[in-house]
Amino acid sequence: MVLLGSIFSISRDVAGVAGHIFAFGLFLSPLDTFRRVIRNRTTEQFSGLPYIYALLNCLICLWYGSPLISPSNIMVMTVNSIGAVFQLVYIILFITYAEKDKKMKMLGLLLAVFGFFIVIVAGSLQIADLPLRQTIVGLLSCASLISMFASPLFIINLVIRTKSVEFMPFYLSLATFLVSTSFFLYGLFNYDPFIYAPNGIGAVLGIVQLVLYFYYSQVSTEESREPLIVSYA
Repeated sequence: MVLLGSIFSISRDVAGVAGHIFAFGLFLSPLDTFRRVIRNRTTEQFSGLPYIYALLNCLICLWYGSPLISPSNIMVMTVNSIGAVFQLVYIILFITYAEKDKKMKMLGLLLAVFGFFIVIVAGSLQIADLPLRQTIVGLLSCASLISMFASPLFIINLVIRTKSVEFMPFYLSLATFLVSTSFFLYGLFNYDPFIYAPNGIGAVLGIVQLVLYFYYSQVSTEESREPLIVSYA
């Protein structure tokens, strides 16, 4: 029994480390966008909302992984701490180069995110019973993750409708799948449904995206391929 527990503990840590490595790929994926923003000194038609939402998600999950909520989920806290820093940098860059109306809107949303996070932290600390506190914050974290993983459904619908993978970058889909799978395993080995349930959904959606990417990229290649010899017979 002790040996089995040790194996699960090692497997959990391996899955967590793998999740951190793959998460870096996910966090770095907007770099090309912000290189363009910095080069052109304008945010053009890009939206800052995904970075605002990603920051809120990272903060909620960070709080769930903290020792004050769930002491056995330190890797959830660390990976989301890194993610929160990345998203904050992206938001600051967006605000720097955005037009005045967008700038004020983003500043307002950023303050709202921090205000909401403070309410969650302060409110949860009022709950003296640790299991109940973990359950409530876990449900918030789970809901946040599921809604974030559900967002690619719009892209999936667009890919099927247009039969084009132009708006579904392969490496972003791959990174999402790998991160979700890693933390799905991490949650399983840690017996934590608030981690493995939403990440399991994310892993399934990641598989769907990858299957669609390979299918429709092949279809578009076949459709664009011209015959070497044209017969008029």
